[in-house]
Amino acid sequence: MTDHLRAHDAALERLRHLHPKVIDLSLGRLNRLLAALDHPERKLPPVIHVAGTNGKGSTVAFLRAIGEAAGLRVHVFTSPHLVRFVERIRLAGTLITDQALSGYIEQAEAANAGAEITFFEIMMAAALLAFADTPADLLVLEVGLGGRYDATNVVDAPAVSVIAPVDIDHREFLGNELAAIAGEKAGIIKAGRPAVSARQPREAADVIEVEARKLGAPLTVMGQDFDAWSEGGRMLVQLEDRLLDLPLPSLFGAHQIANAGLAVVAALALNDPRIDEAALAKGVSGAVWPARFQRLTAGPLAARAKAAGADLWLDGGHNPHAARAVADAFQAMTARDGRPVAAIVGLLANKDAKGVFEALAPANPKIFAISFEAEKAADPADLAKAAQAAGLRAIACPDLNEALDAALASADPPPHVAIIGSLYLAGEVLALSEETWPT
Repeated sequence: MTDHLRAHDAALERLRHLHPKVIDLSLGRLNRLLAALDHPERKLPPVIHVAGTNGKGSTVAFLRAIGEAAGLRVHVFTSPHLVRFVERIRLAGTLITDQALSGYIEQAEAANAGAEITFFEIMMAAALLAFADTPADLLVLEVGLGGRYDATNVVDAPAVSVIAPVDIDHREFLGNELAAIAGEKAGIIKAGRPAVSARQPREAADVIEVEARKLGAPLTVMGQDFDAWSEGGRMLVQLEDRLLDLPLPSLFGAHQIANAGLAVVAALALNDPRIDEAALAKGVSGAVWPARFQRLTAGPLAARAKAAGADLWLDGGHNPHAARAVADAFQAMTARDGRPVAAIVGLLANKDAKGVFEALAPANPKIFAISFEAEKAADPADLAKAAQAAGLRAIACPDLNEALDAALASADPPPHVAIIGSLYLAGEVLALSEETWPT
């Protein structure tokens, strides 16, 4: 599994060659390095640790926005990045600078003294040094892959553990069994520490509940202990003792109601008096999370769509669960204005293309399959065949530009167009103009 470093990340190339991007889920190497660094993971503000297959990034975005709306200084760690590596590390509200990141990398490298370690682990050590050095009130920490053996799981006593919806993804690392994958995600639950779970498939929910019970961790489950839904143009969150009446989430799509509700309950689990209903309202209505059904209004591709009378969206959903959310959004658009939908799709070859297109099929988008800058990108011809097998109209296109031209010309009235699939593809789109770089 590769992770692109673009031209402005050139300083990190040396590190990638020294520590290859092989994924080896383990905590031993990182724990050794953190001990040599005098344990920065023990010098952090309260941590909300977020795992899950889909929705964890959006949940992190809502949590950050809620915390900042409450006046908290919030650190955030996310992965992967879209355009620049510094997007992964937010210090008290501001992206880390290239210079500061280089300094923490050098510090981690020196302490590692040439021992075996992976790229993600050395970067996690650098991030923890930065978080420990910078005063803050909260750290929202997103799991990279899995949970139990992910490098973020060196935090022993999070204030709250959060598990977003679990589904099958990263089969080569986590396998094909939903219960086993849920077991990896549930590995972030810690003894006696509160945990909050999204609504889960039964086989995943059972595993999470058993893990929480074994560890004596109070578990709050969506659909049992709380719920969230839209009603009358508002988002309602039903808790055991009260009903919150909040604005609709800023992030588009019905699935974001669930993500925002999960974030609200996780934020309340901190028991911080500064997080009141006003902060919750401002946070859920103001969160920003690029490439999650993001409306593109700037940059060259958006300008071309606007000139053709179309709107352009970007989503990094690359598995069937995420594709179902995209299909729901497409259907809501068509129901509202009757305009057709078109999807420009690029996936890695190891993803479940069949499942993705079957999930998209109810919205009946026309598919324009493309490749992108990744050595394991799927062949567009193979994607088009998979889409056709799911009953969709589909063609393979040589590149993104030709696909956009074809999509814009594919229907009258002008369609809703979404570029969907790999986050690496989403990064390429956002990298085209500094106007669209995440900040």
